[in-house]
Amino acid sequence: MRRPAATRRPVLTPPDPGVLEPAEASDLDAQLRLEGLSLHDADLSDRDLTGLVLDECELVGAIAERTVLTHARLLTTRIERLTAPVLDAARSTWRDVEITGSRLGALDAFEAELRTVRLAGCKVDWLSLRGAVLEDVLLEDCTLEELDLTGATATRVALDRCRVGRIVVAGSRLQDVDLRGLEIGEIDDVSGLAGATLAPHQVAAMADAFAGQLGVRIEG
Repeated sequence: MRRPAATRRPVLTPPDPGVLEPAEASDLDAQLRLEGLSLHDADLSDRDLTGLVLDECELVGAIAERTVLTHARLLTTRIERLTAPVLDAARSTWRDVEITGSRLGALDAFEAELRTVRLAGCKVDWLSLRGAVLEDVLLEDCTLEELDLTGATATRVALDRCRVGRIVVAGSRLQDVDLRGLEIGEIDDVSGLAGATLAPHQVAAMADAFAGQLGVRIEG
């Protein structure tokens, strides 16, 4: 099968939760399914919300310190100004989700599923997407200290006007992953970039790394 002539961009539809009812942090609990709720300035710190389902909801100004969202499902949900120093979202599902203006410390989304997700104007210290599945994911104007995509499967993913201090892609499977808008400080195992799209200046900057992977020597 022939590859498309150009890198395909993420296909996104902004989440529209519709008319929402106000709710409090105490309304959230593990294994609950909640629909059509709006939470403002909720403190979710030290809460175990394993298996929680939020469908057509919004969170504005929430704090999530050491919050557990393992196996949680966020569907058609908008998140603004989230502060999450430590957030455990392993094996969670994010579908039709938008996160804007947020400050995330350590976000562990190990083996998570992200489909139709947009992050904009966010700062993240460590984002672990090890073994995750990403489809139609867009990061805009984001700064990440470390992005771990070890063993991840990513399709139609783009990073625009973003910077990452270190990116780990060992064992990843990439298709239509557009990194031309990403400033990369350090990359671990360039062989994991197969399937990604880079700009010429990025390739030139990584020449030594590519040469080392191929076992060739560059001399003037």
